[in-house]
Amino acid sequence: MLNLIFEVMMKLSFLIFLLCILISLKNQNAETKKCSSSFPIAINWSPSSRDLCPSVLLSVEDEQEFHSRRSLEYDFYRDSCPQAEKIVRDLVWDIYRVRSSVAPALLRLAFHDCFVEGCDASILLDTAGGLKSEKESTPNLNLKGFDIIDIIKSHLEEVCPGVVSCADIVVLAAREGVVQTGGPFYPVFTGRRDATHSFPDKATSELPSPQAHLPETLASFASKGFDERETVSLLGGHSIGMIHCKFFRNRLYNFNGTDKPDPSIDTQFLNLLRIICNSSTSASLPLSPSTLSASFDCSKLSSKASSSSSCKGSPSSSSEKPRRGAISVPSLQLQSLKLSSLEDPGINLAYEGHGVDFGGVYYRSLLHGRGILVSDQQLMSGEETAKWVSTYASDAALFRQDFARAMVKLSNLHVLTGSDGQVRLNCSKVV
Repeated sequence: MLNLIFEVMMKLSFLIFLLCILISLKNQNAETKKCSSSFPIAINWSPSSRDLCPSVLLSVEDEQEFHSRRSLEYDFYRDSCPQAEKIVRDLVWDIYRVRSSVAPALLRLAFHDCFVEGCDASILLDTAGGLKSEKESTPNLNLKGFDIIDIIKSHLEEVCPGVVSCADIVVLAAREGVVQTGGPFYPVFTGRRDATHSFPDKATSELPSPQAHLPETLASFASKGFDERETVSLLGGHSIGMIHCKFFRNRLYNFNGTDKPDPSIDTQFLNLLRIICNSSTSASLPLSPSTLSASFDCSKLSSKASSSSSCKGSPSSSSEKPRRGAISVPSLQLQSLKLSSLEDPGINLAYEGHGVDFGGVYYRSLLHGRGILVSDQQLMSGEETAKWVSTYASDAALFRQDFARAMVKLSNLHVLTGSDGQVRLNCSKVV
């Protein structure tokens, strides 16, 4: 009798054990489905889409990094302002139709904000009273995109007054800019609060210099927790936008006081840069390689690069059609954006239009000695960094995955959440 009871109990225990396993597997599957359904499908995302789900599909290290950011959440405004991210997305795309430089401007703005005391919108504050603005620090004097953030903020204040932080707007808008230019979609966790102080001195001392040599660049990124691989992938953000002649003119004639050009520059490319920066037309309109194609054989970059719009000319943004349901920017605001879009002389090497090889031309250019900035070309001077330049030049999917992962990490640096900071009603002024 006792043996029979013992057998029954053993069988019952085993059944309970199996039931627990089944319930656990079912819950895990449900969480995975829930998570994957919460994230929009990436635009031109790499095959490794596991990065889209932080709580289930990221690595253990990534998950710990995410949870260490306290109360940031994906879709933080789902109850308080459910249209927040759509409003940001629609406005950025609407502005893009009249000002194609919006993408690099927003990406650079986010980088300069997050790199100094974290993503807290301190970069947006104007000088007032005893507060000195980060905008006045030397590395930030040429930043653009402040007007775009103001437009987005004003629309959000009409829909959800006092709810969406300027810090969240900056990182969300930057993500949309990346997607516009064919870069990867990546999840932006929200719930940031805005800083009540700015940090101009730290902006001057901590932001990486475009003239920096490799050890200095690596030390700068390492101070924020980025290793060499992450540093090379983040610098791939230089694959979009305008680089002005004043940032590299010394490389063309008097590099490091030698009265000679930087020996690391490809000779043919050096001639192109000299023509662009000395052109009489460059004073009023930025030049791209397509305007001087007779001086530079784009096909030497790669067969793919030679067919891109960086050699043929950028597509006209006027051909973009408004999307159904998109929020329109008032015509007066659009006109002011058009008027402010002219920039100083420079070269637009990497902007190739939506969906075209984000990052590829940048890395292939470095392999051929055609990097524009000293800090970019210096990536080829280190064994580890040169290895990643070569890898990304040949493996676009890996670059997109690494860039997305690094942007998530950058966007989560030292954020203010909960009761810290504030939600500004005007992004340039402390409440």
